[in-house]
Amino acid sequence: MAWFVRICTFTMFVGLAVSPRCPLPAAEVSELKATVRSWDVPTKGGKPYAVTVGPDGSVWFSEESANKIGQLDPKTGKCKEYPITEEKNVAPHGLAADSNGNVWFAASLGGFIGRLDPNSGKVTVYKMPDPKATDPESLAFDRKGILWFTVQNANMVGKLDPTSGMITLKPAPSANAHPTGIIVMQQGFPVFAEPGANKIGSIAPDSFLAHDFSLPPGTRSKKLAIAPDDNTLYFTDYVSGNLGKLDVSIGAMVLMPTPSGAESVPSGITISADGTVWYCETGVQPNNLIHFLPRTNAFARTPIPFVSSAVTSMAAAPDGRIYFVSSDVDKIGVVEVPK
Repeated sequence: MAWFVRICTFTMFVGLAVSPRCPLPAAEVSELKATVRSWDVPTKGGKPYAVTVGPDGSVWFSEESANKIGQLDPKTGKCKEYPITEEKNVAPHGLAADSNGNVWFAASLGGFIGRLDPNSGKVTVYKMPDPKATDPESLAFDRKGILWFTVQNANMVGKLDPTSGMITLKPAPSANAHPTGIIVMQQGFPVFAEPGANKIGSIAPDSFLAHDFSLPPGTRSKKLAIAPDDNTLYFTDYVSGNLGKLDVSIGAMVLMPTPSGAESVPSGITISADGTVWYCETGVQPNNLIHFLPRTNAFARTPIPFVSSAVTSMAAAPDGRIYFVSSDVDKIGVVEVPK
């Protein structure tokens, strides 16, 4: 499926690119009736960076300053931590859980990807084959069990076959793209943000050919999410305060001003199983959790009382709960909406 080639040759921007010099009005927003709760990360100063939900419902989080991977049981509120190494801090960033319950992490200061076996606590290290690839950063599995990842400052995208341990690396399609925020569509196509190049990129999984296309001027993204229809890509524009929506089948893009306006710095984003888009506005005090319903284009929000910035990662659980982490206050949060 060469949808990125199709978008490159036929990109239709429905809506206006937003520039900081000419901001559009903020979106209308209603109050979201939701409960927001939190748990403290066990290690003070651990700075949780990423969060994911395992197949058993456990909530996993990386602690980039504590050199640990944490596990939260949301039923009991109990946390457990797994140290990565005693040699040095490798700054674990992106996380992904496989179908067997193993948790994979990107060691952004260690030059490797690690696999944590929660049963034994053992960490298996997969070193990058290129010495320039020092900073693997975001991770995502495809349906075949292949792990895709970005190497941000080295400007690479890669894949790891867990069966053989083989790692393949490829330069990002644009120079100085700083790829991040990788996700994988159900059809197997990895998609990633390229904030350094003002683009979104993709890789064909079989040929390993990479493509990208430009976002409108004044737009930058680090975080992406794919809707359940596997055709609609959403992204947060942290520069001009937009929620972006891209129809990958025809290349149609809409930029929707986020409720708190151009200075809202929207960041982490996820999509629940019912198609609801969730993201966080980190440039306002307090931070806001935003709930967007695609079928009605309606925004709703609720404040996060304990967060002042830096919600970098969000994850939707099968039961509808939305988990997030905040490195500035060392907390794991959850938002629950009454059914």
